Amino acid sequence: MVQKHRPQIFRFLLASTRDVDLAETLTQECFLKAHRNWASFRGESSAMTWLMRIAINLQKDHWRNRRMQFWRTTRTNGVDVDEASEWLSSGESSVEQKLLARERVSQVWTAVKSLSERQRTVFLMRYVEEQDLNEIATATGLSEGTVKAHLSRAVARVRLELGGKR
Repeated sequence: MVQKHRPQIFRFLLASTRDVDLAETLTQECFLKAHRNWASFRGESSAMTWLMRIAINLQKDHWRNRRMQFWRTTRTNGVDVDEASEWLSSGESSVEQKLLARERVSQVWTAVKSLSERQRTVFLMRYVEEQDLNEIATATGLSEGTVKAHLSRAVARVRLELGGKR
């Protein structure tokens, strides 16, 4: 299970925290919790959905414990925006186009930082992890309509921050 689902859990936590060490720690905690609680897994959802729910809860616990200090420390401990933009595939070939793409990634991350915790979680699950609305609803414990509302608000806010229209 770890080999199959670790990359997706790690990517979600890395996108959520933008801190490689923290994402690695939370990923390990996620699988440790899953191992300890495997007997209580009822199979009402997929193992991936169950693991994502554990990861979301660990992330929330971390924020509660740190009292939202994450955004203040991300500049010193976080993944560098240039490094993150290199992870994204880009069809552009010129240096200028690559620089523009990096700048756009930086703008998106800045916009995502301004979202509420719930909007950020839903946004990252949809656009980083490419989960459908039903999967997000199951993993977060929200109704699908609530997920749609948070996602819509998040997208509108990101577009507004990027200079677009609502």
